[in-house]
Amino acid sequence: MAELRHSSSIGSRATPSPLKRDEDSSPFLPDNPTDHHDRHSLRDRDRDRPFWSNFHSICPFFSDEPRVSPHNYKISILWILLVIIVGFVSISAILNGLLKCNSPYLCRKDGIVLRCPRVKEPPSLWGNPFSATTSWKPCAERRNGGISDLPPENETNGYIFIHAEGGLNQQRIAICNAVAVAKIMNATLILPLLKQDQIWKDQTKFEDIFDVDHFIEYLKDDVRIVRDIPEWFTDKSELLTSIRRTVKNIPKYAPAQFYIDNVLPRIKEKKIMALKPFVDRLGYDNVLPEINRLRCRVNYHALKFLPEIEQMADQLASRMRNRTGSSNPYMALHLRFEKGMVGLSFCDFVGTREEKAQMAEYRKKEWPRRYKNGSHLWQLALQKRKEGRCPLEPGEVAVILRAMGYPKETQIYVASGKVYGGQNRMAPLRNMFPNLVTKEELATREELDGFRKHVTSLAALDFLVCLKSDVFVMTHGGNFAKLIIGARRYMGHQLKSIKPDKGLMSKSFGDPYMGWAPFVEDVVVTHQTRTGLPEETFPNYDLWENPLTPCMCRA
Repeated sequence: MAELRHSSSIGSRATPSPLKRDEDSSPFLPDNPTDHHDRHSLRDRDRDRPFWSNFHSICPFFSDEPRVSPHNYKISILWILLVIIVGFVSISAILNGLLKCNSPYLCRKDGIVLRCPRVKEPPSLWGNPFSATTSWKPCAERRNGGISDLPPENETNGYIFIHAEGGLNQQRIAICNAVAVAKIMNATLILPLLKQDQIWKDQTKFEDIFDVDHFIEYLKDDVRIVRDIPEWFTDKSELLTSIRRTVKNIPKYAPAQFYIDNVLPRIKEKKIMALKPFVDRLGYDNVLPEINRLRCRVNYHALKFLPEIEQMADQLASRMRNRTGSSNPYMALHLRFEKGMVGLSFCDFVGTREEKAQMAEYRKKEWPRRYKNGSHLWQLALQKRKEGRCPLEPGEVAVILRAMGYPKETQIYVASGKVYGGQNRMAPLRNMFPNLVTKEELATREELDGFRKHVTSLAALDFLVCLKSDVFVMTHGGNFAKLIIGARRYMGHQLKSIKPDKGLMSKSFGDPYMGWAPFVEDVVVTHQTRTGLPEETFPNYDLWENPLTPCMCRA
């Protein structure tokens, strides 16, 4: 068939004989000189041909040939489409890689799940991954303009006076909000009064716990602050007790505009007004970013504890790190299991019949409206535990920490009031982690005597030792844990702050068929992203626990 095709292609030219054809193709016969020359000339001509002419063989419709077969045309189109697609994918991959390299590390909410970027470093018990801590830096100190444009004290719109209620940390939040509200209304702030709390029963003054000089000096370019009620206002008791001098209708998480429309006119009229109650009376996402930045500036820079409190806290932290004779990391555990917290939670806990009866009587006495006849409380307790709204018991905390991988030798500083149930309730935690200490065990009685006259001073010591720890673990919500986690995030996200998923843990603890291995896996996987990593803010976010958006900048 090959000979037939060959003969038909050369027309009437005679076909050589088989013998002659064999002789010509024999490898033992010398090449025809003429053929050798022709092959060289063809090779040179191909070598000198430009690349574009070779492209015609792939895409013949780019050539000068007037006729291109439909088959070749389709192949050429497919080749071009393939090249375009490959190029587009390659460029997209390069751009995506560049964007990933330049984008900051940020965890994002996906429903109720927090998803964080992957990191190359292996997980560590004592710190967050380094690559997750280099994208953000604190910048609440930054001021727009940098030059104070505050009017003199006698040219502001008037004076405001607030009662900072509750415990130390609730008072701290109230002070931050008071500075922000004074800025919003261009008012002079009188140094806040730390109101005696029914639970804390403490009469600490501002100057007993905070450095007043630093507070006023640091904020001198932001807000006018005076130490006391002006001398021209003679009846000071009226400011503390009179309804005529009090603004009482401020809603929770009020927007800035509410103060401008409803409070400022009264201040201009009366010249001096008290705002109470003042717990959570300023929102987060309904004020200007600069106002939120100012609140961070107060919280992280202006509000400093007295030097003696700072020094004692430094000593306690140093003793924690050197308890084994050499430098070691330590964990701080905020254990919320006091009688008042257990009672207020209305959750059910393991205990004897006698303990449960005593707790029922306590709740009936302290919260009669919520207690009613007590018949609904069992169902309420189950629902709250399922939703993760019950404080973790000391034994539950111990099991979670061991599942995370913390060894028995871990040094743990416990910040807590008197634990409900005493030593019996603490026994499981102490058996699994015998190196538990409190400030009373780290310091001598004489060292702490100077702080006992103010309960808030002792709370300040716990606050600072927890703040300086390598790992902080909370067991229930509250302002203490919220402010600690927020401050550690503001410091750069390096310090690990563990926030247990109490809802999932209650489900695992209540599963009688779950073994240790699957429980460990659940704990580790669930808490990989619950360690104080950079997390995006969202509407109605809590500024004190997550100061990222208004108070931190790209590093």
